[in-house]
Amino acid sequence: MTGNTFGKCLTPAPVAIFLVMLTALLLLAAPAWAVHGNATIEGLTGTSFTLTAKDGYIRTGDGGSVYIWGYADGFNDVQYPGPTLIVNQGSTIDITLTSRLPQATSIVIPGFEVTATGGVPGTLTREAPADQVTSVTYSFTADRPGTFLYSSGTNPDLQVEMGLVGAIIVRPTDIGNPIVYDQLTPSTWSAYGDTSSQYDHEYLFLLTEMDPRIHELAESGRYAEITTHDYFPVYWFINGRTGPDTMLPAHVPWLPTQPYNCFPLTSVRDRMLMRVIGAGREAHPFHTHANNFDQIARDGWLMEGGAVTRTAEIGTIPDLALSNFTLNTLPGATYDTIFTWTGRGLGWDMYGHPSGTTGICEAGTIATDPTTGLDYDINTHEFCEDHMKPFPTVLPFQGDLAFGAFYSGSPYLGAAGSLPPGEGGNNPNAGFAFMWHSHNEKELTNNDIFPGGMMTMMIVESPLSN
Repeated sequence: MTGNTFGKCLTPAPVAIFLVMLTALLLLAAPAWAVHGNATIEGLTGTSFTLTAKDGYIRTGDGGSVYIWGYADGFNDVQYPGPTLIVNQGSTIDITLTSRLPQATSIVIPGFEVTATGGVPGTLTREAPADQVTSVTYSFTADRPGTFLYSSGTNPDLQVEMGLVGAIIVRPTDIGNPIVYDQLTPSTWSAYGDTSSQYDHEYLFLLTEMDPRIHELAESGRYAEITTHDYFPVYWFINGRTGPDTMLPAHVPWLPTQPYNCFPLTSVRDRMLMRVIGAGREAHPFHTHANNFDQIARDGWLMEGGAVTRTAEIGTIPDLALSNFTLNTLPGATYDTIFTWTGRGLGWDMYGHPSGTTGICEAGTIATDPTTGLDYDINTHEFCEDHMKPFPTVLPFQGDLAFGAFYSGSPYLGAAGSLPPGEGGNNPNAGFAFMWHSHNEKELTNNDIFPGGMMTMMIVESPLSN
């Protein structure tokens, strides 16, 4: 299904399902989501970082509160997950850690050769003891680009569960010439310094889960009673938030320890880089509606033996890349994928152009997909085979409908139709909204309350509204 509602792959569903999905969206209507996200991921930049391990609380989408341990930027509030560290390839990185927790703690960074100095000896690495004074510094050279995880290497079965996790992003040195990361030149962005990993937008999907019984025991200092053989999470997170909080703007005041949101926004034919991290202890089948993604990297390694062009919509991709609509995200693993929505095979004009429309899909405005031989308009990006095709059904009378928060009042891209007072409002540019979520049904709840958990919405907007 496609349109301004939940998505289901590429083809329209019956109107009955359309209405059911619109009704379900009402459950998400809470405060208006004003900002979908940035083209680049938010985080700390530089070569030297000072982190403090400390405790605090997070909120869940069902109104609950959970005691956590996490990393803080210096003396700032603890946050979950820890600050995203964004560094440049080739730089020497220093991360200094101090513990204000009741236990010693540490940091491990899979994928790099790390040297630890200071602190006290630990099982996997040197640790910051629980004295609030002694620090340990972890140093490494960011010798390759990609998406990486950092987490506690001390009692990880407890401390990772408690929240001591975060992401590291290493930007590549160049793509023939130095890359300029700004919103004016998106075509120069690249995840790995090559054309196959170029992108227009990037988003982080750091996936975790929690069993609040463990957190309650830790808050009371009853560590001897904590067991893992009966581990039973009831909360599932993207970037430290459960749905529908994932779609709130970043840095809302009522989520002070959960600053990062996850609300992907793209445009027709744009390339979205998804940086996905399995930061918890369980696997999560993360499912994207609307189109397949191409997984181009795993654990910071580009999946290539060379590069080939698969389709014109996707562009040049590594020849070992995997095309899929569900990413089985494993604990401790990182994945980079490219997602592109094209509208191919939609079967109707996504803009609702009436018969006789001129200036679109005419000489001078057409590009040809060399793989399929299909033409598309270079301005609207719609496939010409669907241009001026009518919407395949008649929508019922408004009085017979329930409207979701992301419905624009029109089934057409970039077109806002009339809505009853108080309805809609979370899709100001009238994009097509698709639900992205875990494919484990229980993970779409907050302590058995639906909707919630590991879910968010992705919106595709018209290139004419940018």
